[in-house]
Amino acid sequence: MASFKITGDRQLKGEIEPQGAKNEALQIICAVLLTKEPVTIKNIPNIRDVNQLINLLGDLGVRRTRLSESSIRFEADDINLDYLESDSFRQKAAALRGSVMLLGPMLGRFRKGRIPRPGGDKIGRRRLDTHFLGFEKLGATFSYDGEDGGFYKVDAANLKGTYMLLDEASVTGTANVLMAAVMAEGTTTIYNAACEPYLQQLCKMLNRMGARISGISSNLLVVEGVSELHGTEHTMLPDMIEIGSFIGLAAMTRSEITIKNCQIPELGIIPDVFQRLGIQMEFRGDDIYIPSQDHYRIENYLDGSTLSVSDAPWPGFTPDLLSIILVTATQAQGTVLVHQKMFESRLFFVDKLIEMGAQIILCDPHRATVIGHNREMQLRGIRMTSPDIRAGVALLIAALSAKGVSIIDNIEQIDRGYQNIDTRLNAIGAEIVRL
Repeated sequence: MASFKITGDRQLKGEIEPQGAKNEALQIICAVLLTKEPVTIKNIPNIRDVNQLINLLGDLGVRRTRLSESSIRFEADDINLDYLESDSFRQKAAALRGSVMLLGPMLGRFRKGRIPRPGGDKIGRRRLDTHFLGFEKLGATFSYDGEDGGFYKVDAANLKGTYMLLDEASVTGTANVLMAAVMAEGTTTIYNAACEPYLQQLCKMLNRMGARISGISSNLLVVEGVSELHGTEHTMLPDMIEIGSFIGLAAMTRSEITIKNCQIPELGIIPDVFQRLGIQMEFRGDDIYIPSQDHYRIENYLDGSTLSVSDAPWPGFTPDLLSIILVTATQAQGTVLVHQKMFESRLFFVDKLIEMGAQIILCDPHRATVIGHNREMQLRGIRMTSPDIRAGVALLIAALSAKGVSIIDNIEQIDRGYQNIDTRLNAIGAEIVRL
């Protein structure tokens, strides 16, 4: 188990560019299974989860040609379906949450899919009902073997388009069902579809491959099935979660940072929410400039009541940034209620922030009230463990702002979602040592 040793209380300065979007990569890369023809994907993040998925595709028979550090050409013209039944597949797919995204394209093209119960973050229940109910609506049948950690078998000799109302606006659920529906017979209407930029990117890519999807960017997708798809090129968006993390980092460490090439129109209300915490920023073309700020003040509502920040389906605020909002608020002036609606265990890292000196009341598994210090009391360095990707980076931000030295264990969780985060932050003045 690797660790970070962080010497805090350092102001950073310089430019930093976000990696390609992790959450987009997991579904875009799986979509290469939908065609025999080459698919070139650019701006791929070099992170643990994505690399594991790329290697898993290689085990399935997908040929991969690296064109540059962040670009790969995939060719899925000779897939070994027998590998889906192997112990190797069970073991590797079970270790990766994103492996569930293989099911949709496998059903669409090969009419069968296999997947073990996937792993990933320990942030509460992450049910797969949306995926499987959508597949069943398209005519698939599935069985579940509960032994050896659980194994799902899905078969669909005749996928047929249909009407469906997703039970939740799940990004991965929508993407998975969509990738099966593009090659189903007839028309599929998907209500309550997710419409995050990642999902819009997938829809645009599939249409370039020959799919017929309308309603992109809305919660109603209409898919007219086609018999085959073709090759294409696709460039992924910058990671909006990294962008938000860098905004919070700049505020907490009183740093002057320019975040480059953000594709600001795709960020939705993310900049607005950080501005409501009092964080100043300037949009310079497609860059976000964060000036050094000694103080930032949380807004109240018009009637003077305490601000509440909660997650919601897009275009609402993404749940992946609530951990960053929470830690950033610890040094603000004012109080904010952070309401994590989706996952019941994602706020459980706040005990470490409290140990560092933060004033936080954990109301219940979903809500925490943060009383900002307004920099009157500095956080102190401690030893802690990263429980998941987003909490891990929130703790890293806290450590970088704290007085003294902090140790963060289990940084494999951070590496799953953030590309070379230590070397990139060290380049602009941080002091992070990988142990």
